[in-house]
Amino acid sequence: MEDNYRHKGLRKKLLEELAVKGITDKNVLEAMNRVPRHFFLSSAFLEYAYENKAFQIGAGQTISAPYTVAFQSQLLQIEKGMKVLEIGTGSGYQTAVLCELGAKVFSIERQKLLHDNAKLLLHKMSYRVNLVYGDGYKGMPSFAPFDRILITCAVPVVPDELLMQMKSDGRLVMPFGEGKEQEMMVIQESPNGEFVSEVHGKFSFVPMLEKRNSQR
Repeated sequence: MEDNYRHKGLRKKLLEELAVKGITDKNVLEAMNRVPRHFFLSSAFLEYAYENKAFQIGAGQTISAPYTVAFQSQLLQIEKGMKVLEIGTGSGYQTAVLCELGAKVFSIERQKLLHDNAKLLLHKMSYRVNLVYGDGYKGMPSFAPFDRILITCAVPVVPDELLMQMKSDGRLVMPFGEGKEQEMMVIQESPNGEFVSEVHGKFSFVPMLEKRNSQR
């Protein structure tokens, strides 16, 4: 795996583009600058790794466009040492960005191929992540509560099980809705114990499929 001057130059140019598009969190931009996105893509896409586009990664899934990764990461408002639950490991790119933000990351992937590939790559890159092959709807109750929860696929309903695994002052970020576009939603718990949500524009994600039994 090589991360040469050309890759770094393309990455810097991409991050400048993201800043122009409204990504203001310097910690997020710096974290993404430390993660070679081309490591997470097929060699066939190497020339396009630093374009602001999503790409197929197998099993009907995609690696999100860099702007989407940055936008969700910015909404999370991560502080170093926070426990973050990620639903949908995918390629592992967003996972690596969360690690670079200083989070203690727990990530679930229900596609065995993607889980195995991400586990191997993240290990090679020396990231310490708790990766699980299983049902994202169930979360990881044995490791709860979490400071932050991130869902990286479109969700038609708010998963109650995940809300119950979030700290009282936590934040859940997810693309909510069905169809080609979803609303990027942030959910927090109010002082009176009710969950409140706010939306932050439209995005397009692959759907979070129906619940299925996990296999270990």
